[in-house]
Amino acid sequence: MTIRIGIMGYGNLGRGVECAIKQSTDMELAAVFTRRDPQTVSILTPSAGVYRVEDAEKMADKIDVMILCGGSATDLPEQTPKYAKQFNLVDSFDTHAKIPEHFDAVDRSAKESGKLAVVSAGWDPGMFSLNRLYAESILPCGSSYTFWGKGVSQGHSDAIRRIKGVKDARQYTIPLENALEAVRSGNTPEFTTREKHLRECFVVAEQGEDLERIEKEIVTMPNYFAEYDTIVHFISEEEMQRDHSGIPHGGFVIRSGKTGWEEENIHIIEYRLQLDSNPEFTSSVLLATARAVYRMAAAGMTGCKTLFDIPPAYFSPKDGRELREHLL
Repeated sequence: MTIRIGIMGYGNLGRGVECAIKQSTDMELAAVFTRRDPQTVSILTPSAGVYRVEDAEKMADKIDVMILCGGSATDLPEQTPKYAKQFNLVDSFDTHAKIPEHFDAVDRSAKESGKLAVVSAGWDPGMFSLNRLYAESILPCGSSYTFWGKGVSQGHSDAIRRIKGVKDARQYTIPLENALEAVRSGNTPEFTTREKHLRECFVVAEQGEDLERIEKEIVTMPNYFAEYDTIVHFISEEEMQRDHSGIPHGGFVIRSGKTGWEEENIHIIEYRLQLDSNPEFTSSVLLATARAVYRMAAAGMTGCKTLFDIPPAYFSPKDGRELREHLL
């Protein structure tokens, strides 16, 4: 059985899903939906069409799972509950503090329609979340630490670009090595925000702008940079294009825990991601999750779920016997 996938939104994430489908023999791209003029959107899959988002509801019978590739700030809070009325779907909603309310809104919509939705599938939230759950369950006496980077923070980069006189910007989140080593040593330190990560900014300024003013506005920006040690570099457009055109990211989830009657033995669990392309890796998680959604929906499940609720075998195209023979 081939799983028919729909893509809602064709930016970096949507293109990543399309590439991931090519590598999945049990999947096919059924359609791409866009807010742009479909005639202006060129996709890589000859057999699939591009349609306006308004046409999605008419094609519900041609799509087994819809993957929503919009942003978490404004797109997904509206789109996911809306499309859960017509489709089994997956999204990558990543505003951690708002996940409970997003889940509740999608759950109501999906249960009313008898559909299944999985939200917040990606790497954090997503794969990092699973590893935090496994590690804390195995080592209940201990502490968990999450480090992000080195990688481009798209939200922080956008915040710099909104400053007057900034033409372009990239911001890298970098975990501090001394903090990583302190955790890996088996200690359970308590860190301030500043003690875990460094922020490094590369900025292209408009000609004639006050660089000191721009730098001050960056390093004092509340909720973005004020709580961190922040380094600002001013570079040319050519340097930006040459050295900072990619979207790498990654990070670590580390659990330091103790076992034994007197808690005398120390154990470290570490999960690491090193990603050349943040959106392409996130897309691959979304597609594996879509496979699980298809199977769970076929079994009669409805409502909203997260990766916590999915049996691991449902992510894989292999059957139970293959998994037991090759992966167990």
